[in-house]
Amino acid sequence: MTLPTITRSWVESANGHPDFPLQNLPLGVFSTQGSAPRSGVAIGEQIFDLEAALDAGLFEGQAQAAVQAARGGQLNAFFELGRPARVALRERLLELLGEGSSLRGKIEAQGAKLLPLAADCQMHLPAKINDYTDFYVGIEHAQNVGKLFRPDNPLLPNYKYVPIGYHGRASTIRTSGADVRRPKGQTLPAGQSEPTFGPCARLDYELELGIWIGQGNEMGEPIAIGDAAEHIAGFCLLNDWSARDIQAWEYQPLGPFLSKSFITSISPWVVTAEALEPFRQAQAPRPEGDPQPLPYLLDKRDQAAGGFDIELEVLLTTRTMREQGLPAHRLTLSNTRYMYWTVAQMVAHHSVNGCQLQAGDLFGSGTLSGPESGQFGSLLEITEGGKKPIELASGEVRKFLEDGDEIILRGRCSREGFASIGFGECRGTVQPAR
Repeated sequence: MTLPTITRSWVESANGHPDFPLQNLPLGVFSTQGSAPRSGVAIGEQIFDLEAALDAGLFEGQAQAAVQAARGGQLNAFFELGRPARVALRERLLELLGEGSSLRGKIEAQGAKLLPLAADCQMHLPAKINDYTDFYVGIEHAQNVGKLFRPDNPLLPNYKYVPIGYHGRASTIRTSGADVRRPKGQTLPAGQSEPTFGPCARLDYELELGIWIGQGNEMGEPIAIGDAAEHIAGFCLLNDWSARDIQAWEYQPLGPFLSKSFITSISPWVVTAEALEPFRQAQAPRPEGDPQPLPYLLDKRDQAAGGFDIELEVLLTTRTMREQGLPAHRLTLSNTRYMYWTVAQMVAHHSVNGCQLQAGDLFGSGTLSGPESGQFGSLLEITEGGKKPIELASGEVRKFLEDGDEIILRGRCSREGFASIGFGECRGTVQPAR
């Protein structure tokens, strides 16, 4: 796909917008005042109602088919159409919303709508998520956590051969703004030999990239690494909330269970693979001595342009900070370039045994920490398991999250000569256990 020559929009709030300029055009599902959910595109501080524009006759050909597939409050059928439909829709939206568009009058005259992004619109999950897989591709996080629990052997030998993941709980994925209810479960208190049951005391966030699957595959038919990028519809932010004390007791021998399944938060907008094209980069070279990926995971094009340069930020506010009008405290500033495996490698590995992926499936990247202090993607790493509390401007300290704390994830792409684009926010506030 060629990059757009149109750089400005007649929607004034889009020009210079930190997240949603004309160059982004992410898709989502929204409703207003109790209406049925429907598809839209974020443009500046507004939502362009795709279904109203379809009814107004503003689409034809592949773009029309794309919007028809996006009807009904779920983007699964649109994702299944693949890249040609996304490109056709994107090119038509650039024509409709670009500065000097001859179609502006038709948009306004025929009932297509631009709605306020924040005030009147409720966002929903973009697709029906049949399956959710959480990977572990942030090697800095894997090493940091490994040092806490296995100082002499922090990184297990399979890590550099296998894109490790586990099957998560799709039913408890929620969009930004949904409350996070503190979970209950079994924990093993220090020095004790028997577990107790009660509310989690070591609640944590995890900074991740979410990956939406586009076209799926037939059961028994692996997706080749060279084709894997074509099966990725778009991206979002993902917070894999984690109950560390429950996790420590349950995770051996089969891995996370109740410590992860109580909620996963995602940002509501799907930033398409096409919007991220200017921010692709070569996958970071493996350190000297690391094994090369096995042949089914190795592709020259993927190694040359399968990585992304996406800045990722985590902010914390407490109830006291909000009452005092204090700014949010930055916990983390990291980047997707610290991924040890590419998104295409995740897709290829997930399907290599014949596992069927379906449009609307969601992947999590795993926690994306950087190598330096200030780049760690979880409180477990930042506080070294609670040994080094964080001091806040309000005078409070935090080892792990307390009731009333809010975590905010943000993601942004910047490159010289290109408009910056963002993902919007992924927010969640901790509520007391029931």
